[in-house]
Amino acid sequence: MPADYLPIAVLIALSTGLALLIVGAGHLFGPRRRNLRKGQPYESGMLPYGSGQRRMPVHFYLIAVLFILFDIEVVFLLPWAVVLRELKLAGLIEMLVFILILLAGFVYAWKKGALEWE
Repeated sequence: MPADYLPIAVLIALSTGLALLIVGAGHLFGPRRRNLRKGQPYESGMLPYGSGQRRMPVHFYLIAVLFILFDIEVVFLLPWAVVLRELKLAGLIEMLVFILILLAGFVYAWKKGALEWE
């Protein structure tokens, strides 16, 4: 049984060794000339202004969490659609309940104004 995992162990060892070799070669042979200009932040060719640690509005975080939540829930629809014929009526009713709960959460977020972009 452990002999079955030998090719995987060899592949992991080779890839780890190669990664360490490449990173080590970069540190060993790479340029090390430091100056003030290289230490400055680079923002798409524009000079940075203001502090780099400004507060982000919570609204961005809320939109991201809602997107991930609804996106993951929609991913559950694909396996259900694949086995729909095997599940018969009970599977259809369960998925309709799931979709109704998802829709209720979406309507709640919409009514609370979580999806409004200002």
